[in-house]
Amino acid sequence: MGSETENLVGRCLTGDADAFRELYRNHRPHVARLVQRILGPDSEVEDVIQEAFIQIHRSLPSFQGSSLLSTWIHRVAVNVALQHIRRRKRQRAGPVTMVAEPPEPSSGDPAPEEDVLWRDRMRKLYAALDTLSPKKRAVFVLHEIEGMSAEDIAKTMHAPLITVRTRLFYARKALYALLAADPSFHELVGGGGG
Repeated sequence: MGSETENLVGRCLTGDADAFRELYRNHRPHVARLVQRILGPDSEVEDVIQEAFIQIHRSLPSFQGSSLLSTWIHRVAVNVALQHIRRRKRQRAGPVTMVAEPPEPSSGDPAPEEDVLWRDRMRKLYAALDTLSPKKRAVFVLHEIEGMSAEDIAKTMHAPLITVRTRLFYARKALYALLAADPSFHELVGGGGG
């Protein structure tokens, strides 16, 4: 652990609110993106981000510096997001509210039809992701959307590398089977068999 990180963690542990604000400011953008991508279109994304930082604050005394602070923070955020997914699956109280936005077009506003199609595809994609176990979903999102290597995912999730690769294989297989039947996903899955 670098001296700057060590100093920041030390200040946080002494109750220095400014130090925790600095940690929050430095790591919130990536934690937010990670949680958003793991949860997908969920109206409670901001709540889960806040939950993650509450857990980070509570667990900071257990940070030993054997990994990068950012890796440890990602692990906590992933675990909080997975807990939320498990709770959501148990409750299933109602429809999920879309919060994800379509990508910005290169010129002007998207045509209304494109926006509707994009939102429909996102809804279908996250419905397919909802069929995966929380751990397979997290591995898939971290690898395919966040671009993390299997090795980094193994460190983040405290899982053996072979387990990460196995989860990724079965997540891809399950998603392929679900999405291959939908014409709007043919360019992603090749339109044919897997």
